[in-house]
Amino acid sequence: MHPELIIAEDYQDLSRKAALRVAEQIKEKPTTVLGLATGKTPLGLYRELIRLHQEEGLDFSRVKTFNLDEYYGISPEDKRSFHYYMWENLFKHLNIPRGNIHLPDGGAQDIEEECRRYEEAIREAGGIDLQVLGIGSNGHIGFNEPGTEWGSLTHLAQLTPETIKDNEEEGGEGIPGFALTMGIKTIMRANRILLLAYGESKANIIARALKGPVDKSVPASILQLHPGLVVIVDKEAAKFLGSLT
Repeated sequence: MHPELIIAEDYQDLSRKAALRVAEQIKEKPTTVLGLATGKTPLGLYRELIRLHQEEGLDFSRVKTFNLDEYYGISPEDKRSFHYYMWENLFKHLNIPRGNIHLPDGGAQDIEEECRRYEEAIREAGGIDLQVLGIGSNGHIGFNEPGTEWGSLTHLAQLTPETIKDNEEEGGEGIPGFALTMGIKTIMRANRILLLAYGESKANIIARALKGPVDKSVPASILQLHPGLVVIVDKEAAKFLGSLT
């Protein structure tokens, strides 16, 4: 079982190719449930989806979305929050109903109940059709850091110093040390997974994730076992991959 590997020329080409896959999914199933990621990697994808909506009429009116994660202890209005990121970079530019958009509530008083609620909402929506993922420099997917159990569902995760440093470089100072995240089992339940990575800094971890052993020290390595995995990387991120067959 080998993932489909697409090597893009550069970040712009990667973003276009990723958007094409998402658009195909929505055209094939207008009621698609999308799992969405944040960070630098999917920004180009989101820009291209906005273009496809505004210029080519890609319809999001029946699409539902579930975000991978949200920082713990900050409000949706906080500019560090993924609520803010998603509204600014995607949702406010599309014709997606507000009621179809789901993110974990980082300000929830009862975290265990919020995690259960989120899992139940995904189930009620029929499960995730296509999950967009980036990969952390330590191999995390969502905020499932090294050592996370394969059977984990949505939970409160403690972020490693490495992840906090990476995210502060992307999103400014004062990143919280905890986040609510879909678990590895939650992610693996998606029908299809689109893993995106670009730049030389991701080349080593992408190779370890896709060609190394399936090991909890590299959480993304579990994706090797997913039958619907598509990997889109630019040439720099692909330099240690060779062939995946």
